[in-house]
Amino acid sequence: MDDELYAIGDVARRTGLSVSAIRYYADAGVIAPSGRTAAGYRLYDIGAIARLELVRTLRELGAGLDDIRRLLAGEMALGDLATAHLALVDGQMRRLRARRAVLRTIAEQHTATEQVGLMHKLVSMSDDDRDQLVDGFWNEISDGLDVHPSYVEQLRAWRPKLPEEPSAEQLEAWIELADLVRDWEFRRSVRHFFHNAFSHGARARHVTTPAVQRLIETQAKALQEADEAQRFGLAPESPQAQDIAARLLASIAELEAELSGEPVRERDDAEIREWVLAMGRADPRGEAVEDAVSGFQDMFQGLFGRYMSLVSTINGTPQEDPEGADAAWEWFTTAVAASPRGEEAGEAEGEGEERVAR
Repeated sequence: MDDELYAIGDVARRTGLSVSAIRYYADAGVIAPSGRTAAGYRLYDIGAIARLELVRTLRELGAGLDDIRRLLAGEMALGDLATAHLALVDGQMRRLRARRAVLRTIAEQHTATEQVGLMHKLVSMSDDDRDQLVDGFWNEISDGLDVHPSYVEQLRAWRPKLPEEPSAEQLEAWIELADLVRDWEFRRSVRHFFHNAFSHGARARHVTTPAVQRLIETQAKALQEADEAQRFGLAPESPQAQDIAARLLASIAELEAELSGEPVRERDDAEIREWVLAMGRADPRGEAVEDAVSGFQDMFQGLFGRYMSLVSTINGTPQEDPEGADAAWEWFTTAVAASPRGEEAGEAEGEGEERVAR
């Protein structure tokens, strides 16, 4: 064991601390000298030197003297101190990244002077602050909305998640979205849209239940599969395409059964196929349904198109392509028509038109 005592000048060279800093830590009660010379000069043993090196490291990491005293006194574990200061460092890094993003945006493109302060304020918000901004918007929209409670939570999920290192495009999108959700006219229009769309009491509550929403999501995934197939160039009459079409048909039948209250097994499969085929033809029944669906989608897209586009930009997720959805549905109806049962439904269509005419 090294019992040698070292003069303060030697300790300074070993630890990288200045003589004045070592004296300061001694006077502050952080690291006391191990002894003194006859003339009163401070001396330090190897253990004290090791503790001084630790103090220097912790101070460089931003630790305060009170925490260091508690650590050296055994009142705090090193791991706890490291965890606490890691959180501080993470916070500092987030703030620095935010400042860099703002400066980068200003440097790369023309930014109005009045937007600079808002940009810095928005990008410097905590995740909780950003959530509160969007929650305030959706709280106002959903207040008094007669839907299942879980649907309100689903609406609140349409929120932006600004990355830690946003691009200039994401910053500009976040500023525009913040302005949008604060706009009184936009808030009024959105509130009117939802309260009008879900004004049918028990039916509206049923449509917004988790069970129905899961079926809607399943149908959306099946339609996305059809979209990918048509983009890939898969022939509608191919066996693989027929499997995809069958899954989408099944999802439509299950959703219709849930909404009507009739078990799937009691529904006429040919009726579903005929309805799908009618959607793609100049059939009065198909046109009526298509017009209703298209009208709702156009209204939704017209009102929410910009909001959803901005959220997609901020989150870095793909944006929806309405034309792609139309192409996917056309591919799907072609696949249904190409199936043996689809041909039977097509033959039955003429009889259906005669019944409508009568």
